[in-house]
Amino acid sequence: MRGVLGKSRKMICSLLSQAPVSPAYYYRSSPSIYKPKPSNRFSWGFLAPIPSPAIRVFCSKPGEVGGLMASSVQNQGSISYLTQREAAEVDETLMGPLGFSVDQLMELAGLSVATSIAEVYKPSEYNRILAICGPGNNGGDGLVAARHLYHFGYKPFVCYPKRTQKPLYSGLVTQLESLSIPFLSVDELPMDLSKDFDILVDAMFGFSFHDIPSGWHVEEGDVGGDGIKPDMLVSLTAPKLCAKKFSGPHHFLGGRFVPPAIAEKYKLQLPQYPGMSMCVRIGKPPQIDISALRENYISPEFLEEQVEADPLDQFRKWFVDAMAANLKEPNAMALSTTGKDGKPHGSEKRALRAPAPNAILNKIWELFKLWLNFLKNFAFPSTKYDIHACYLSSSRMVLLKGVDKDGFVWFTNYESQKARQLSENPHAALLFYWDGLNRQVRVEGSVEKVSDEESEQYFHSRPRGSQLGAIVSKQSTVVPGRHVLHQQYKELEEKYSKESLIPKPKYWGGYRLKPERFEFWQGQPSRLHDRLEYSPQETDGKRVWKIVRLAP
Repeated sequence: MRGVLGKSRKMICSLLSQAPVSPAYYYRSSPSIYKPKPSNRFSWGFLAPIPSPAIRVFCSKPGEVGGLMASSVQNQGSISYLTQREAAEVDETLMGPLGFSVDQLMELAGLSVATSIAEVYKPSEYNRILAICGPGNNGGDGLVAARHLYHFGYKPFVCYPKRTQKPLYSGLVTQLESLSIPFLSVDELPMDLSKDFDILVDAMFGFSFHDIPSGWHVEEGDVGGDGIKPDMLVSLTAPKLCAKKFSGPHHFLGGRFVPPAIAEKYKLQLPQYPGMSMCVRIGKPPQIDISALRENYISPEFLEEQVEADPLDQFRKWFVDAMAANLKEPNAMALSTTGKDGKPHGSEKRALRAPAPNAILNKIWELFKLWLNFLKNFAFPSTKYDIHACYLSSSRMVLLKGVDKDGFVWFTNYESQKARQLSENPHAALLFYWDGLNRQVRVEGSVEKVSDEESEQYFHSRPRGSQLGAIVSKQSTVVPGRHVLHQQYKELEEKYSKESLIPKPKYWGGYRLKPERFEFWQGQPSRLHDRLEYSPQETDGKRVWKIVRLAP
C-alpha cells in the first residue's frame, strides 16, 4: 500500500519536471479531486474523495475528467463532447473576441471545483484537502479552489512545487498565505496520503498535454488501462471526448460561462444549470445504498440550563438562528392531521374489517359498508382516496405565517383533505426541520380557525398571483390537466383586471395550533442526540412548562 502511494509521489515529481512554466495558450482544463485510496494508483486530473481511508478529486477544463455538484441529472447521450482542438479554439474565442480574461475564467473554474466538492463531501467528514497545483493555468484553478474551500470550512493544504512568477499567480499565493493555508513541498508529502488527507485535488495540467497526467489519452481515455479510476470527474466549459470513457459515480459540468455565441458556433448541447448552481451532473446518478446513508452530526450541546423557560421563546430563538443561517424557507413545516377515528395508520379495507361489538351495531356497520361501496363505485368513482381519507393520518408541507402567545398560524383551503380531517379531529402536529443547524422542533396541540378578519387581512397581503391561484385551486380535487388551471387563471386575471381588490373566497382561510407539547431536537455525534420536551402542568394554580430530557 505504501509502495503504491510512493509511486504516486514520484509521478508528481516526474510530471512537474516535464511541464513548461508558461503554456502558450490558456486551455480551460479543470482541476480534479479524489479521495486517497491505498488500493488505487495516484494520478492527476480527476476529482473524487478518498474513501474512508482515501479520496481523490480531479477536474478537467473543456471536458477533462473531474468534479461535481448540483442535483439535476442530464442524459450523457445528449451532451456535446469537444476534441482537443475544439476545446483550445473555444478558449481562444473566450479570451479573444468575447473579452474574457484569464483571471476571470480561473476564478469561475476554481469556484466551480470548490462548490462541487462541498456539494458531495461535507467538511464535517472530509475536512483535510490537498490541492496539488501545476505551473500553468490549471494550477491557478487549484489555488483559487483552495481559497474557496477554506472559506467553506475545509482545511486545505497546497503542494505547488514549480511556481509561476507572474503577478496573477503570485497574488493567488499571497491570498492563500494570508489565510495561513500551509504549502507543502513534494518531499514533505507523506508516503501514504490517505492517512493525512481526505480529498486530493489534481490541478496539475490542462488538456494542452496530449497525454493528460492521469494516464488518460485526451480524446481516447484510459487506453492502456493503467490510468487512475477516479470517483468524480468535473468538466469545465464542456466535456471532452475522453470523458465518454469515464465510469465513476460522479461526472459534473462546471464553469457556467459559455455564451450563446460559442454554443451556436460549435453546436454545443449543454445542460441547464439548476438554480444558482455552478455545476450540473452529467449522466446517470450514482447507485446509492440507502442503508449506508448517514450523517454524524456535530453540534453544540443543548442543555437544560441553557434553554428558555417558555417553549415559544425557545422556538423564536431557534427560528432567528435558522433565519440568520440563510436556510431556505425556514418557516416550512410538516403538518400532520388525522381523521375522526384517530388511527395513525390504516386503510379502507382494514377499517371495514373492524369487529362490531354487538348485533345492532353489526347491522349498522353492514349498512354503512354498502353505502360506502355505493359512493366509491357509483356516486364518486374518481375520489376513492377522499372516501377513505378519514381513516388515515396524512402529512404535507405548509408555511408558518405567524407565531405568538396563542400559537402557530398557517393558511389553506377549508375544503382540502387536511381541513376535512381537522373538522373531524381538531388536533394536529407540526414539525420544523432545519438541516443546516442539525435541529428540529415538534409541536402538538389543538387546532381552530382564525378569525375571518385575520384571514382577510393575510389574503390581501399576498401577491396578486397567489390570490388568484387560491381561487383557481379547488385543493385536492381531480383536474383533467394543468392546462385547465392555466385557463381558469387567465379568465380570473381578465375578470379582475380593472379591480384593485380581489375578494377572498369563503373556502380559504387560516388555522391556529395551540401548543400542548413541544420537543426540541439537536443532532449530536454517535446518535446521542439532545431531546428536550416541554409539557404543561399546574403549579400553584398557574400553568407552567415542565422540561424533561428524552432518550435519543
